[in-house]
This record gives sequence, C-alpha cells and structure tokens, in this order.
Amino acid sequence: MDASRAAVPALSLDAWRAAGDTHFHYRGHAIFSCRGGAPDAPPLLLIHGFPTASWDWEALWPALCSRYRVLALDMIGFGFSDKPRDYDYSLFDQADLCEAYLLAQGIERYHLLAHDYGDTVAQELLARQADPDGRPRLMTAALLNGGLFPETHRPVIVQRLLLSPLGPWVARAMTQARFSAALHRIFGPGTPPHPALVAGFWRLLQHNDGVHVMHKLIRYMVERRRHRTRWVGALQQSSVPIALVAGMADPVSGAHMVARYRSLVPRPDITELVQIGHYPQCEAPDAVLEAYLAFRERSAGSGEPAHVAAGSS
Repeated sequence: MDASRAAVPALSLDAWRAAGDTHFHYRGHAIFSCRGGAPDAPPLLLIHGFPTASWDWEALWPALCSRYRVLALDMIGFGFSDKPRDYDYSLFDQADLCEAYLLAQGIERYHLLAHDYGDTVAQELLARQADPDGRPRLMTAALLNGGLFPETHRPVIVQRLLLSPLGPWVARAMTQARFSAALHRIFGPGTPPHPALVAGFWRLLQHNDGVHVMHKLIRYMVERRRHRTRWVGALQQSSVPIALVAGMADPVSGAHMVARYRSLVPRPDITELVQIGHYPQCEAPDAVLEAYLAFRERSAGSGEPAHVAAGSS
C-alpha cells in the first residue's frame, strides 16, 4: 500500500454529506448520520474522534459496506449535527445517543469500531454490557488510537488551552493554518494529512459555529480522569472481544499507550502500525481494514488473541 497516498480523501466531504441525512433527532437536536451496506448484514457502528466527525471513516467506508451494515453518526456537537451552545456535553450522553440511534434503526446486536474520543464512548458502552436489559447488545469492539488511560494521554497544547479558562477565546482564535499545523504534528512522519483532508476537517469544525462549543466538548479529558475506574475496568473485565489497532508514531496516544494497554488488559489483542500516527483510518486504511477483518475472524472462531506488528506498507 502507498501510505503517503492513504490520506487523500476517497469520498469528498460533499459526497459524504449528500449520502447522509439528519432525519434522526436526539433530545430535540438533529443528528447527521450515514448508513450503508446490506440491511441484513451484521451491523457495525463507527464512532469518530475529537474534533472531527464521521467523515473520518470515508477511506474505509466502501470496503466495510461490502461486508457489513455500517452506521456512522456525527455525535452531538460535531460535524454536520447540531451544536447547541447551551448543552451539557458528556461522554455518557454521547453513549446514550449511540444507543438511541441503534434502537431507532431496530438494531439489537451490533459491532463497534471507534477512534480517539469515540474510544471512551466505546468504553462506556462496554461498561453498560454488565446490565444489558433494554439496550443493544455489543458483540465486538475494535479501538484505534485514543486516550484509553488518562495517565498516558498526552494532549497537544491547543487541547490544554481549550480546557483552561482561556478555552472560549482560544477556540475563537483558531485558524485553518493553526488547525493544519496541529494535525500535522499528530499524523505519522510519512503520512501527513492531505490538504483536502485538512480543509474538510476544518469545514466540519466550522459548520454550525462548532468552534463555540469546543471548550465544552474538551471537558471529556476531565471525565476520563474522573471515571477512570469504570472505563479502564470495562477493558479489563468485559467478556466482549476487544482489539486495539494503533498507530505507534502517534505522540498523543501511540507506543506509550500501547505499552500501558499491554500491561493492564488481560490477553491483549493488539495490531501495531509502526509508522502511523493518530489517525490510522486516514493514514493507513488498508492496514486498518486488514487488522479489523482479522480480528472479526478471530472473534468469530476459536483463535486466540494475538499481537501483530504491521508496517505502513
């Protein structure tokens, strides 16, 4: 695979938006979502990260839709969904949103692929499986780079500033050039974000005045620390098969996070993408797809979880 080309969007943001809709409403707010694949195929929910949106998954979308019934939504406060200013943004609430969306689609069992902020939403969904009554049953969970452990999360400077009392002003002072510079720092050295990807991410952030809620959304970092026992415990104690596919060159949650995962999670199922940064699904979609399909095959059979080292090509 030509990793340097992987960051070029295969589906434009306009095409992505045209393929989705905002018919689903949550707590009175319109939520953008895309759906694909055969209606009778196994459902797969994709959960995006901060500060982007479901378009993160565009490079994987056709291949996943050829195998699964795929659902992706922009969580409230993100992308093309509503971004109310007077709203108590919470990872617990985003998990409620995901479950409400699945139930509205008539889905009782599903699989999960998550990234970054979405990883913690996934951890909450895993924790809820201890009391599954009335909620969709989670069958497998695959996680990309994210702050699974607050002690290994290394936020970039703009995230720290957004969390500070200066947060609202920092958000308003954000420019596309500064945003692009921040993205370049967390992508792998050989897989920088394509200008079209940066422009799309910036457009998603700007849509519905999204910069005005960034300082509220960033409170997820506080929630992660406050609820560490619950969310790390979900990784350690869940009977749901879990896989980690991680870009090791990620300065935010790369090799150091993987080492922590290996030390804390029993029988860890890990695929290392050794030259890839924080956005594996954009930087190395073929490698992510290969790792994900192998995980699904293992979880469906009797194979033991395995550690796999993979390159960027």
